[in-house]
Amino acid sequence: MHLSTSVASGFSRTLEVLVKLIGVLLIVFGVVALAAGGIRYTTREKVLDIGPIEATEEKHHSIPLSPIVGIAAVAGGIALVVAGSRTRV
Repeated sequence: MHLSTSVASGFSRTLEVLVKLIGVLLIVFGVVALAAGGIRYTTREKVLDIGPIEATEEKHHSIPLSPIVGIAAVAGGIALVVAGSRTRV
């Protein structure tokens, strides 16, 4: 076995692991997107500032995610995990 073959084999193995990891992350994101229906977060804004008196307001925001996004992420993740699991002969 040549050194170049060994290096190529190591690179191929690292690439397979990376593809599987990305696939798993896509599956998790897709399941969360399907379960939650979107991303919600809260921000605070200063509405009054007079000397030592300060008033803030909490604003709730949401980014809706279509179920199609969740399904596509899960399907893409499964495809990447399967592709990363195939061994080269």
